[in-house]
Amino acid sequence: MKQEIRFILNGEHVSLNVDPSRTLLDVLREDLGLTGTKKGCDEGDCGACTVLIAGKPINSCLTPMGKINGQEVLTIEGLGDPEQLHPLQEAFLKVGAVQCGYCTPGMLLSAKAILDINPQPTEAEIRDSIAGNLCRCTGYTKIVEAIKYAANLLEGRS
Repeated sequence: MKQEIRFILNGEHVSLNVDPSRTLLDVLREDLGLTGTKKGCDEGDCGACTVLIAGKPINSCLTPMGKINGQEVLTIEGLGDPEQLHPLQEAFLKVGAVQCGYCTPGMLLSAKAILDINPQPTEAEIRDSIAGNLCRCTGYTKIVEAIKYAANLLEGRS
């Protein structure tokens, strides 16, 4: 049974008639065409589907649409755009933290969440904040470097 779900998606008000048990991930990708959020394990273990709800990272593959009614959702498409990259996106490119790119959207959003509450996290805090995001390519070193670099960019200390 479908119901109207209203929320803010990347700064825009959205109203959809969907089954409230469908996952946010499936609605983002299939109904809204926002394929930047990746479908990985579909069990909440890999972090490829990470989006921010009210500024907190969540696994969209485990989040039913009924739970996002009235919430603010940020996907990778809302983080920056090709003409104006977010400092995290700039940092990931500059430092070389992107390889295959599959984990990158989730990593970026998890990183944004920590930097929004802690503008200068320690390496341990950064590693803890991205612990739910698996990367098979980088070994995480470049990702941690990029998040540190972005923290400095955001504070104007590049």
